[in-house]
Amino acid sequence: MSKRQEIRVPDIGDFDKVPVIELLVSAGDAIEAEQSLVTLESDKATMEVPSPSAGTLIELSVKEGDEVGEGDVIGIMEVDSEADDADADSQDKESSDEESEDEESQDEESEAEPSGAGAAESAGGEDRAREASADSRDDGGKTSSGFPAIDTGSRQSLAAQQSDEVPSPPVPFESMDTDPSSLPHASPAVRKLARELGVDPAAVTGSGRNGRITESDLKAYVKAQMDSPQAASGGAGGLSVADAPDVDFSKFGEIEEEPLSRIKRISGPNLHRNWVSIPHVTQFDEADITDLEAFRKAHQSKAEEAGTKMTPVVFLIQAVVAALKAFPHFNASLSRDGQTLIRKHYFHIGVAVDTPNGLVVPVLRDCDRKGLIELSQELTDLSGRAREGKLKGDEMKGGCLSISSLGGIGGTAFTPIINAPELAILGVSRAQIKPVWDGESFQPRLMLPLSLSYDHRVIDGADAARFTRHLAEQLEDLRRQLL
Repeated sequence: MSKRQEIRVPDIGDFDKVPVIELLVSAGDAIEAEQSLVTLESDKATMEVPSPSAGTLIELSVKEGDEVGEGDVIGIMEVDSEADDADADSQDKESSDEESEDEESQDEESEAEPSGAGAAESAGGEDRAREASADSRDDGGKTSSGFPAIDTGSRQSLAAQQSDEVPSPPVPFESMDTDPSSLPHASPAVRKLARELGVDPAAVTGSGRNGRITESDLKAYVKAQMDSPQAASGGAGGLSVADAPDVDFSKFGEIEEEPLSRIKRISGPNLHRNWVSIPHVTQFDEADITDLEAFRKAHQSKAEEAGTKMTPVVFLIQAVVAALKAFPHFNASLSRDGQTLIRKHYFHIGVAVDTPNGLVVPVLRDCDRKGLIELSQELTDLSGRAREGKLKGDEMKGGCLSISSLGGIGGTAFTPIINAPELAILGVSRAQIKPVWDGESFQPRLMLPLSLSYDHRVIDGADAARFTRHLAEQLEDLRRQLL
């Protein structure tokens, strides 16, 4: 058999009325004893109103924003009366047992009391013991050892206050030593959700009373973070990187400190950002440049007459332009929010130049409109001024794709870092004579290693392989560029 029971607001301290800031259950819910039903908020803290019994919630008579005081009815629940009676009988039995124990104790004390002068002496001793006990307590009802003085008659109330489940504190433990007024307003349920989502409540702007953070505020914050440009574009804003170790190298031997050059101090953070924020993949291939090299050497004199030098890089520039025309999504940049591809209808190619102070990347503009001699002249001019530190800022901006050639130094392959906001960078290593099968026999051919690093958010592996193969074919037969 069941009966209805009112749910009332418990003691809320010195406050007359406090607002309801959150409803944790709805009508019809099955609830457990001590389960939180609603959250109240004072000027300094929040508290949750627990269910007095287990049962079914019939009605919740308050809504968010309502103000309630101690003893106000906030809902009605249906409980099992038999269970309540059993609990009451159990409590009565416990009370009866305790009363019997007290009576037995009193009887034993009565029997043990001495008579006559001995009784008077005993009574005096008891009085002195009580006075000593009273003196040992401080004003707060505690003993001189600092522990609270416990009345044996309050054992039942203490047991009722104990619970198997310890609720989460309304304030994180690590914040206990901070000024409570500086902590964000949020209910325990919202704080628990924030912990589960890994969100710092201090970073969330609350829309409730006194800046209180609601569940909707928390979810809106998480959604905004996921939709942010850094998250959409894979930015490194949310990337947690361990601090570099602080090592005293002088303990191991003699050292000397040398400051980084200005170029390296500037380029270093950009390279780190590009590496951690762009999903790099590198596609490797080889181009047979035997015929290209023969052509270059045969026409080197014409370049010298024009006051320049024709290097393999100018052929690479023309081949890259042809590949960008064939694969226009390589000639693009990703928008800041990561939602749009910005296609470019110009062909500006960056070329990395090794200088005494570090690597710089001047940009040759409108390479699709220039021949080999003109590209050679422009590359010679930019490279010379780069080594002298005389490049202008605008001459290192606006590239569509960059070329980093290490062929003059050596190596077989490497993984160059993309020069954002470009989508790809071509690395070139030293060409080597290799035996290549022509269908009948092996022939010595000059093979040029190609390493294309690309942004995998925009470019797929298959397209990267097609791009490098198309690039290699342009280098293998210069006549293809006339098609």
